Amino acid sequence: MKPLQLTVDNIAKAIFTVNRHAKTALNPSFLYLLKKKAIEKLLEEGKAKKVGLHFSRNPKYSQQQSDVLVAVGDYYFHIPPTKQDFATLPHLGALSDSYRNPSARMPLSQAKAILIAYTGMEESTERKPKRLTKPAVKRLGGRYERRRI
Repeated sequence: MKPLQLTVDNIAKAIFTVNRHAKTALNPSFLYLLKKKAIEKLLEEGKAKKVGLHFSRNPKYSQQQSDVLVAVGDYYFHIPPTKQDFATLPHLGALSDSYRNPSARMPLSQAKAILIAYTGMEESTERKPKRLTKPAVKRLGGRYERRRI
């Protein structure tokens, strides 16, 4: 696998790949953080543009919520809004199902390598140890109890 150059198109494909994998990952927090930092850096450098606000498809706590639509090359992504975004960006209404991002074929490892090189972030390999518990035991006529080891 040869290293790709850090062009806006390659970074957009890497963000698309990381975002797609983060939706089904067991621990998506690093992938979403990587996406956020890459988009923020692209916005600072003027290589990406905030288009407007969309209503969120899956709002928290069943409340109406908006996301910022960001254009990066031929791709569009959503990020959480700031207070300033509500004052300056137009609201585009509901998310349209008529537009899809172009498909990108890129391995996740390569996409992560591109975004790590671009943002300068490091992936932490620390994992929180899981608490070990004994299996749930129900005594005859009693309640389930979990005992910590």
